[in-house]
Amino acid sequence: MSPAAPSSGQQPPNPTGDEMPTRDELFEIGAKSLQTGALTGVMGAAFGAGSGIMRAAPPGLFALVAGIQWFALGSSFMASRSLLWHAWGGEEYLTSADKVKAGAAAGGVSGMIGGMARGPRNILPGILFFSTLAGGATYMSQKLQSTVPKEKKSIMASKWSPMRQISDQEYEKILVDKMLRIDAELAILSDNIAALKRQSSPSSSASPEAGGSKPASETGKAAPPSSDTQQPEKARPRWFSWGGGSS
Repeated sequence: MSPAAPSSGQQPPNPTGDEMPTRDELFEIGAKSLQTGALTGVMGAAFGAGSGIMRAAPPGLFALVAGIQWFALGSSFMASRSLLWHAWGGEEYLTSADKVKAGAAAGGVSGMIGGMARGPRNILPGILFFSTLAGGATYMSQKLQSTVPKEKKSIMASKWSPMRQISDQEYEKILVDKMLRIDAELAILSDNIAALKRQSSPSSSASPEAGGSKPASETGKAAPPSSDTQQPEKARPRWFSWGGGSS
C-alpha cells in the first residue's frame, strides 16, 4: 500500500518510506503506544473483573488476563499506525483514505497479536475482526471531522421578521447621526435662550434723568402749588382810606 500524493503540492519529508524514524521519533511513538496500552489495559481489567464475577470465577485472575490482552491490543495498534504514518510521509501529508488504510492495517496487526495470545486458530479471525473494526472506526472518525456544522440562522434573518440584525458599522453610524442631531438641537435652544434674554433686558428704554420721557403713570399729574406764591389782595371799599385820606 502506498499513500496518495499530497494535494498541497508540498513534498513529504519521507516520500519513499525508506527513512527510518529517528531516536526521538521512536521515543515519542513508544511513549504514545504505552499510554494507549495503559488506558486500554485498565478498561480490559475492569471488563475482565466484571466477567469473572458473572461467571463465579476469580475476578482478580480474569482482570489480570484481560488487562494484559487489552494492553497488547492497544499498544500494538498505536505503534503500528504511527510507524505506517511515518513511512507514508507523516500525518499532515495523509488523506482520509490513507488514514483509513493505516488504521485497518494497524488493526490487523493488533488482531494477529491478540490471536497469537489465544491460540493459533484465533490468528486469522482476530486479524479480520480487528482490521474491520479499526478501519470502520477510523472512517467514521474522518467523516465526523470533515463534517462542517451548518450555520444557525437567527429568526431576525427571516424576511417576515419586523426586525433585522445590523452590523457594528451600521450601529456606529446610527449613534453618530443621533449625536449630531442632539448637538444641532442644543445649538438651536442656546440661540433661543439668548434671544429671550435680550428681549427681556430693560437697557433699551431711556431713564428720566437722561432726558427721556416720563413714565405714563406720572403724565397728567398737576404740580403741587408753591407755598411762596402770593394770593391777590381782596378789593377794599372805595370809601376806606389809610391815614384819613379819601380814596
